[in-house]
Amino acid sequence: MESPLPVIALILPAYNEALTIAATMEAFHRALPGMRIIVVDNNSTDATQRIASETLQRLGAAGAVLSELRQGKGNAVRRAFLEVEADIYVMSDADLTYPAARVRDLIQPVLENRADMVVGDRLSGGHYRQENKRHFHGLGNALVKWLVNTLFHARLADIMSGYRVFSRRFVLTYPLLIEGFQIETDITLHALDKRLRIAEVPIEYKDRPAGSQSKLNTLGDGARVLFAIVQILRFYRPLFFFGCLGALFCLAGLTASLPVFDDWFRYRYIHHVPLAVLAASLEIVAILCLGIGLILDSIAHQEKMHFEKDLLAATRTLR
Repeated sequence: MESPLPVIALILPAYNEALTIAATMEAFHRALPGMRIIVVDNNSTDATQRIASETLQRLGAAGAVLSELRQGKGNAVRRAFLEVEADIYVMSDADLTYPAARVRDLIQPVLENRADMVVGDRLSGGHYRQENKRHFHGLGNALVKWLVNTLFHARLADIMSGYRVFSRRFVLTYPLLIEGFQIETDITLHALDKRLRIAEVPIEYKDRPAGSQSKLNTLGDGARVLFAIVQILRFYRPLFFFGCLGALFCLAGLTASLPVFDDWFRYRYIHHVPLAVLAASLEIVAILCLGIGLILDSIAHQEKMHFEKDLLAATRTLR
């Protein structure tokens, strides 16, 4: 008896994508006709929702157009994960930047149980560098990639690609707390931290067509990248983060104490009393930072143990 075909769902978060949503849906339907198409309209003020509904009906494809009132790509994807049941989930942008024709290549590692998540790698072939007109975004990508690969001893080529495929087990065990465009980085960190299997497939990348406006802001998103780096360290490497913070306070305290020690060795009396109080306070804060780091590191270890149990339970349920 042949095993039933897996249910594959395409998730397209969309905010004011009236110009490209129909073409994106058509391209994915041509590439994989049996795939369910789920468009999540995220408070669009143009005709995105109407065009998506009409396109879905015209194609005769299974799927739905959902609405998510909370703004942000993370919220849109979360809505789809909550509403849609599938064996394999495909996530892509609705702006024609990712090649729908490569969807079978991305699905294959999950079908063969070789990966829990497959990432469409835009960078290895040089396509993103050629097509991307926002150079600061490329710099931010490189900075986050270096940090993530260094912290997790990984060799990932593209941390922020929005073209991904997930197994059902991955979706069931991923707590989606991110609301905005940082979702790709958060998904990657979750997979690395929880030792889930990641595969990368080099893909082509095209910039948005003329007339289609990006929702990203160079300065705003640059600040979010820096904040994301701090969050990566704080959440996933708390001992390293608070240890470095403690080392900075310790160094500042030692620097402030130099005149105090000079007073004592020369006069056996402390003239710089305020500096002595400051130095002592900074060293106390340094010790507190180290203590916080140790406590949070222990909590993070316990959380990983609980996740392994949940992952095992989810795996057995899906068999």
